[in-house]
Amino acid sequence: MLTFPLSGSSSELVLNVLTMVLSQGKPLDRAYSHNFSGLKLEPSEQARITFVAGDILRRLNLYCFIVDIEQHEFDRLGSKLLNGWHLFHGLALPKMQYSLQVDQKQLNEKIEAAKLIPTLWDGCPEWLDTLGQAQLGDKWPAERAALTQAPRRFIRVNELKTNREKLMTSLAKEGVDTQIVATVDSALEVTSDSALFRTDSFQKGLFEQQDAGSQLVAAAVDAKPGMRVVDACAGAGGKTLHIAAQMQGKGRLLAMDIEQWKLDNLKTRAKRAGAHNVETRIIASSKTIKRLKLTADRVLLDVPCSGLGVLKRNPDSKWRDTAERLPVLIDLQKQIIDSYSRMVKVGGMLIYATCSIMPDENRNQVDRFLRDNPHFSLIEDETILVSEQGFDGFYLAKMIRNAE
Repeated sequence: MLTFPLSGSSSELVLNVLTMVLSQGKPLDRAYSHNFSGLKLEPSEQARITFVAGDILRRLNLYCFIVDIEQHEFDRLGSKLLNGWHLFHGLALPKMQYSLQVDQKQLNEKIEAAKLIPTLWDGCPEWLDTLGQAQLGDKWPAERAALTQAPRRFIRVNELKTNREKLMTSLAKEGVDTQIVATVDSALEVTSDSALFRTDSFQKGLFEQQDAGSQLVAAAVDAKPGMRVVDACAGAGGKTLHIAAQMQGKGRLLAMDIEQWKLDNLKTRAKRAGAHNVETRIIASSKTIKRLKLTADRVLLDVPCSGLGVLKRNPDSKWRDTAERLPVLIDLQKQIIDSYSRMVKVGGMLIYATCSIMPDENRNQVDRFLRDNPHFSLIEDETILVSEQGFDGFYLAKMIRNAE
């Protein structure tokens, strides 16, 4: 949390980031990348900027309410919103070149009114609250509140090159403070505002930035040296690299995706990590899957999803068309699990995963698959709720193929 206001230049960067997200429809990570590119910001100042921009997006409707503006007015009234954010948190106003003032008395009245509306106080749009109540029932209020919190920083130790204790020592020498995450063997939490990617430890491939909940998903694959493993929705490959470490670089690990640029990024990361058993393959058609029928000891399907478990980290998703896209995503998940499960050999394991906490994308999807595919059976599943350990929210299900 901030204890003093943003500088004028940092305030302008926050406004620029939010303008790109709210007015131009850019993803938050790209807005950060665009605005930070070429700047030599101190890590602590960059952390402050991302904290403020992220917090405003996590509770955007609340902050708009207390300064009495509409979200679509951000282009004109962004400075008023940022001033209101500072006053809400008991901070002096930042010094900006152009600044719209906020009436403190009216702000205080609005804050008291907002406290009586839990969904507004938690920065929850109506569509998300309706969905959360329908899907999670009594568990939803705790999840809704947890999703307003700033995300913690976690890294995964690359056990191909080091171990947790050695990495902690190496990072401490570079000014990065970390602590052990007791429930996740491969994870460290970063507790200082440090430029992780500028460290020698990162350049040497000793770690990857990865949420601790995500690490639990990859751990569930339980890959062994010498296996044939397929990460069929690999993306940029965070879980792929974790699986490579499980395999100790021995065996065949095939990372697949429909987008070549993601696989190209994965190749760079795998080289840095020393994950030499990673192969990449573009999914050009259904033939790519058919050729691998009944060949894999493990298949991980980290399917496209709503991302409603990672809203702390990607709060801009609250204000997009996620509600409209959800039925399309659920249908896509069904298609992927039905098709890609064919790669699992008899006795092999299928791991289905999402970064959502909603049952329609998770257990309900798995139950439907098992009804239609009786040659698979459920071993176990788990929903990693945001409110429980402070991780992002994920779901995973482990299934075994018993017959062709």
